[in-house]
Amino acid sequence: MNVGVLALQGDFEAHAGALQRAGARVIEVRHASELDVIDGLVIPGGESTSMLRLMEYYGLVEPLRRFGARQPVFGTCAGAILMATEVLNPPQASLGLVDMAVQRNAYGRQLDSRVARLSGHALGGDEEIEAVFIRAPIIRRLGEGAVVLATYEGNPVLVESGLHLAATFHPELSAGSRIHRRFLEKIESCAG
Repeated sequence: MNVGVLALQGDFEAHAGALQRAGARVIEVRHASELDVIDGLVIPGGESTSMLRLMEYYGLVEPLRRFGARQPVFGTCAGAILMATEVLNPPQASLGLVDMAVQRNAYGRQLDSRVARLSGHALGGDEEIEAVFIRAPIIRRLGEGAVVLATYEGNPVLVESGLHLAATFHPELSAGSRIHRRFLEKIESCAG
């Protein structure tokens, strides 16, 4: 299975490593034509405004929307912001792939970054998941049909909605690859 990682900005290399450990072949995506050879796409964390500008510059916004209408996409931190239908603090454009409202930098500045332990029961395991929050957003509203897989301080931090997966933290910075494996399972079920 070929999984793309949007490689314009952010920690795309760490996602590539996590996906390879989970068993995927990884393709770094920088051009719309590369979307034709992948089965799913990860939009990494980084800075959502910068990523959006680069997506516009490279003509990727509409191709990414079309891809996300038919194939699984997994967004983490800034990637989750870009997948939302509504972005707050300040408002900005997005891909609109997941019916949710996301507030940018909701936990505070870089100094307020943290590592937390989350229950992994919704992912089919008993052990906790390490969650690295860096200038993380908060999901303020979820549309119908979205499934919350993990929460932190009462807020959803890992959600599944149709084809897509979104995390407000950075699973690629943790040693485990359970969340990336969950994404690969979504891709397999979509292909089958």
